[in-house]
Amino acid sequence: MIGGIGPTEMILIVAIIVLLFGAAKLPELARSAGKSAGEFKKAQKEAEISYKEFEKSLESTPETEKDTKIRLMAKEQGIDTKGKSDDELLDEISKKMKNT
Repeated sequence: MIGGIGPTEMILIVAIIVLLFGAAKLPELARSAGKSAGEFKKAQKEAEISYKEFEKSLESTPETEKDTKIRLMAKEQGIDTKGKSDDELLDEISKKMKNT
């Protein structure tokens, strides 16, 4: 087989592992490999949970923290920004700039 491991190669690999570590060490190696895989999955789940919590915190930030550059520019121009979309604010800013 090109690029794959066949049954003969697997048997050879297992035989070399048994010779290197001994039959008594194999259960201990398997146990430690299982524990490390479990720890990895646990850390991965914790990272996913913290990422989701971070996304939720961004969604629930107050409007004052969500000010865009457009809103800040409109406030500097003395334009009321409450209840207006960014497009509406851009229109008002451009009108005010044309008048000056």
